[in-house]
Parts: sequence; C-alpha cells; structure tokens
Amino acid sequence: MSYPQRIVCLTEEPTETLYAIGEEHRIVGISGFTVRPPRARKEKPKVSAFTSAKIGEILKLEPDLVIGFSDIQADIARDLIKAGVEVWISNHRSVEGILGYIRRLAGMVGNAAAGEALAQRAEAHIASVRAAAAALPRRPKVYFEEWDEPPITGIRWVTELIRIAGGDDAFPELAEKSLARDRILADAGEVIRRAPDVILGSWCGKRFRPEAVARRPGWDAIPAVRDGELHEIKSPIILQPGPAALFDGLDALHARIAAWAGR
Repeated sequence: MSYPQRIVCLTEEPTETLYAIGEEHRIVGISGFTVRPPRARKEKPKVSAFTSAKIGEILKLEPDLVIGFSDIQADIARDLIKAGVEVWISNHRSVEGILGYIRRLAGMVGNAAAGEALAQRAEAHIASVRAAAAALPRRPKVYFEEWDEPPITGIRWVTELIRIAGGDDAFPELAEKSLARDRILADAGEVIRRAPDVILGSWCGKRFRPEAVARRPGWDAIPAVRDGELHEIKSPIILQPGPAALFDGLDALHARIAAWAGR
C-alpha cells in the first residue's frame, strides 16, 4: 500500500501529531502559526496561515496530501482540489474527536500502531486528571473566553476538558455550537449573572489581559474578578484540537482549578 510521502499541514495539530508518532519526515510544509514542536518551525517551510495560504508555494512543494481543519479552511481546500491536490479537512470538535483524529491520521501514513499508542497515552492521562479532579473538595464555575471583542465562549473540547479538570463551564449550552460566530455573547452581562468563580482567557493570537477584563462595567461583582481568579491559558495548548490540548492544555486547566479549590 502506498502512503503519503509529501504532506503539507495547514494547521498545527497534524504537524504535532506526525512529529509525535515519528512521521515528521513526511511533512514538507506547515502553518506559520505552528509552535509545537518548536523544532518544526526551523525544519519546515511555512506556507499558510489559518484563513489563508500561499497556494503557489504549496503547489511548488508537490504535496501528495494537504491536511487542514474546519470549515474556515474550505476556500483553501477548494483551490487546492481544483489544482489537483488531495486534501483532507478534519472537523472534529470534541475530546473523543481528537483521539479519533490521532488514530485516523496515523493510519493514513501507515503507522497505526504509533497513533494507537499516542491515543492510549492521552486516554490514560485524561483518566489520571479526572481522578485527581474527583478528589477536589469543590468545583468552580468557569467562564472560558476564546476572544474578547466580541466575547466568544469556549468550544466543545474546551468545555469537556474543563469538566475533566474539575470545573463546570458557565456556558455549556454554547459549547455545542461548532462555529465561533454562534458562541458570541450578545449580552456580556450574562457573565455577571452566571457569576463564574474562575475566568480563563485564551485569546487566539494575542495576550489575555486580566486587568482589561476586570475593568468591564459591572464585572467587579463577579466572584472571579473579586477574588483575582483571572488567568491565561496559552492558546497553542488549548485551542488546537490535537495532542497538546489533551496533555498540556488539560494540565493547565487542572492546575488553575485545583488552586482555586484549595484556597
């Protein structure tokens, strides 16, 4: 059976996964937003952003597979398909989806065993954190903010990881919405009414500013603001639906939740 030999990764999670299973030699191009693993930035040419890509540069690399993520990259995929390139756009939005993604990608490059091993390590890590969370004396209500203007709440896998880590998402009903525009808070005052104990920010592409959040009108009444429980979770470890979220992202969530529970 023939497997892809020249892969372009339009987002970080396929790059991270292929490196993790020892298949990085197949990668010929990556996203400019890739930070994991750090050496990928030095070893691979950067040919895309998230909503745009250098189609000409990608074609020069003569890929036999391009991998991307979500409907947001549909236009990039269309242009590459029209140019005769095979494209796989995943659209997973849950913890189970991430685990399945790891297994599928590994199978696509002929290394299902390594993908299964990585997925099982992630499952064991999730179980370990879940057990530690069950031992906490209390659970906080958590408001996770993916963007600030307009405020956007966390996507499904983030909500699931918050729950595993020992907290409860303040807006669980919005987590089911796969598109960011459907998770915009039309009334930011709803955060005040839901009174989260912890506020976690992960503003993709820019630094979370707790002081700016605390100054929002009326937010001084929120327990998280009153108690100084406003913290950043770096976006590369939580907003990429790949291995990072299941390891470093989950650990970061649990550390903040456990610190609050132990106050």
